[in-house]
Amino acid sequence: MSTNTTNETGEAVAPAIPELVIISGMSGAGRSTAAKCLEDLGWFVVDNLPPALIPTMVELGARSQGNVARIAVVVDVRGRRFFDNLRESLADLEAKHVTRRIVFLESSDDALVRRFESVRRPHPLQGDGRIVDGIAAERDLLRELRGDADLVIDTSSLNVHELRAKMDAQFAGESEPELRATVMSFGYKYGLPVDADLVVDCRFLPNPHWVPELRPFTGLNEEVSAYVFDQPGAKEFLNQYTELLQLIAAGYRREGKRYVTIAVGCTGGKHRSVAMSEKLSARLAAEGVETVLVHRDMGRE
Repeated sequence: MSTNTTNETGEAVAPAIPELVIISGMSGAGRSTAAKCLEDLGWFVVDNLPPALIPTMVELGARSQGNVARIAVVVDVRGRRFFDNLRESLADLEAKHVTRRIVFLESSDDALVRRFESVRRPHPLQGDGRIVDGIAAERDLLRELRGDADLVIDTSSLNVHELRAKMDAQFAGESEPELRATVMSFGYKYGLPVDADLVVDCRFLPNPHWVPELRPFTGLNEEVSAYVFDQPGAKEFLNQYTELLQLIAAGYRREGKRYVTIAVGCTGGKHRSVAMSEKLSARLAAEGVETVLVHRDMGRE
């Protein structure tokens, strides 16, 4: 992508292309926190860089002889005129065989409104309208980028420390695994996880909630788990869905997608989804997939 350098013997050596992460997402969703986390992990972070300059930034990093090996760029709608060039810049990076990952910070409208009101600042796109008007305009601008994202993090219910923990879990490792999976149990009555790539519905299984001696416990309890997997179709579902995930994982690897969030739901996120998530994450880990297990709604009832 740039002029070759030479080694000690005078031979031409192609410059090492830096790792590139593009951080974007909704204003107020935690982009600055995510960027600061990567900076603390040793990444060279550039905030609000015009997208047209991203290929130039990568080329400068390649010329640094390894001094700038990892670059994180924060891209958002503050420079709306420049933001329109992002698609063209991504195509340029792909043509130059630069591996880039997109991290998208998401949050609910309610959470974003509360955050803007708490700091008494307007949304960058609201103009003469309301905060919700700016949020709607931003979602529309970012829709395609969110679809291209390798990692979507929903920060609606996260504090700063929890967001940093999620970023650390994804980027703090010394070596990058082929695929990372987050298996998340949830309750449908609390809403679908907005950052889910795949959704599994366990409501076809009888609910332990209606068994008085099991109701107080969760899917982490051995008796609850045994009850769930003794039901017709439970073990078959686990086996066949695991096989399906193997097929999907192979496709993700071919497409260069390194992160996947699998949401496993039941009515309240306490019994069936928790038991199924525990077994599913163990199966994935046994097959070499680095797996993070999260029980989103357990304890909320």
